[in-house]
Amino acid sequence: MTRNIAYHNLDKQLFEQLFREYFSPLCNFALGYVNDLDTAKEIVQEVFINLWNKKDTITSDKSVKAYLFTSVRNRCLNYIRDHKKFRSYVLDVEIEDTQLVVENNSMTETETQIKIQQAIEKLPEKCRQVFVLSRFDELKYKEIAEKLGISIKTVEVQISKALKILREELKELIISILLIIFGLL
Repeated sequence: MTRNIAYHNLDKQLFEQLFREYFSPLCNFALGYVNDLDTAKEIVQEVFINLWNKKDTITSDKSVKAYLFTSVRNRCLNYIRDHKKFRSYVLDVEIEDTQLVVENNSMTETETQIKIQQAIEKLPEKCRQVFVLSRFDELKYKEIAEKLGISIKTVEVQISKALKILREELKELIISILLIIFGLL
């Protein structure tokens, strides 16, 4: 499906077809830049969300395939620029980000916050401490390492561990959020 399409004519069916056809190749492409599968998937998901949200305003003579690959490359380069050390935060769940999704979901904001808090509380103590300092106190890895007297590598490992556990704990919530974002619920 490399033909040119009018982006404003992108409907759910065509969007789903594009997603199925290009998600894996785009993830592999992104992986070449960021060296982390979770981060690569997040970047590709963001590109698809952006495509859907801006389909009426995109003015490009590029094929959809070219547009998607260019967008993924640009987001990867931005990610590398913004994260001197590669770090994965596919599940960077913050309450502000979930509020707009919750409005369209049967789950209330309070229920969502409780689920997220319960998942965070299930993290091992050190893992939870590092995650909270990173995500809620917005400390950089170096600052966390200095504050806790651990290496930056240990901070990276703990964040990765936390994200893996949280993705598993919150997978149903994440799926619901993605379906709402793509307008399929």
